Amino acid sequence: MPGAELRTVVVRAWLLLCAVGLGLLVLSVAVADQLARSLVRPLGDLARASDLLAAGHLATRAEVTGPPEVRQVSAGLNRLAERIGELLAHERETVADLSHRLRTPLTALRINAESLHDTREMEELLTDVAGLERTVSEIIREARRPTAESSRVACDAGEVVARRAAFWQPLAEDQDRRMTVEVIPGPAPVGTSGDDLAACTDILLENVFAHTAEGLGFSVRVSLRAGGGAWLVVSDEGPGFADRDAARRGMSTGGSTGLGLDIARRIAEDSGGSLTVGRSATGGGSVTVGLGPPVGSAQPDRRHRRARPHLTRGRRAAGDAGLPDDPPPWAAAANQGLRRERPLR
Repeated sequence: MPGAELRTVVVRAWLLLCAVGLGLLVLSVAVADQLARSLVRPLGDLARASDLLAAGHLATRAEVTGPPEVRQVSAGLNRLAERIGELLAHERETVADLSHRLRTPLTALRINAESLHDTREMEELLTDVAGLERTVSEIIREARRPTAESSRVACDAGEVVARRAAFWQPLAEDQDRRMTVEVIPGPAPVGTSGDDLAACTDILLENVFAHTAEGLGFSVRVSLRAGGGAWLVVSDEGPGFADRDAARRGMSTGGSTGLGLDIARRIAEDSGGSLTVGRSATGGGSVTVGLGPPVGSAQPDRRHRRARPHLTRGRRAAGDAGLPDDPPPWAAAANQGLRRERPLR
């Protein structure tokens, strides 16, 4: 066979081998891609289902597909989600049932109050009973509210805190306490219900009256957070907290149940915020509650200049921008104002 013809045959053979090899390589890549997709796609669906469950969407279920191991994990996650839903539903119904049982003694208490001869005492007692009945009704509604609905609540922190501070003001006057209240003008939307924020504020103010001596002052302050939401700081001139972990559930050195600050902490965390306990400038207690913005709200664009904090009675003047960007450590400075401002009398 001539050399030229031999070279042609060899070249053709090599080209054929290269083409076959290239085809096998493309086929192997395609097969590997399909295998990878068959593994990654179910894992991605499983991860998305886990994220939705973590966000509180307990009706979410993972699709049971893919390799046997992935199907086993998906089925286990679905069983876990179903069990969590059952436990939460049982807990809500239990709380609602227990709260509903309080209606009978409340009705008896109302009847006894209406039989009092002292009109003023009867009206005061009936007002307290009505407030307790509203609280019980709210507990029942809240216990039966779906988790997804509770994440869409919102209120104006300034309005709620100002209203509760006005409620506690007469007691402060009776005990000769210097009460300083400062609330920013305009709306301060936060991601919690008005009832929950009112309960949180009442807990903090009740702690002041319960754990500090009469005649000692305190301050209540609300300002906007830079990232949305609001700060609520309650500080006093008392002895302060003996334990920095006072917000832990059941932790109390003052003879109480130790549940108040834990309830306030959970309200703050449910809104996307936090609660911290510290000391004021006078050595007293200072509780800082960070409340997150409402779900889906636009983040505010605030470029205000920082200013030295100065407490005033009631709301600021409309032209005062205040401290919208200050994260509190100004809770300590707030107490310094307790000795500058006159009592709310």
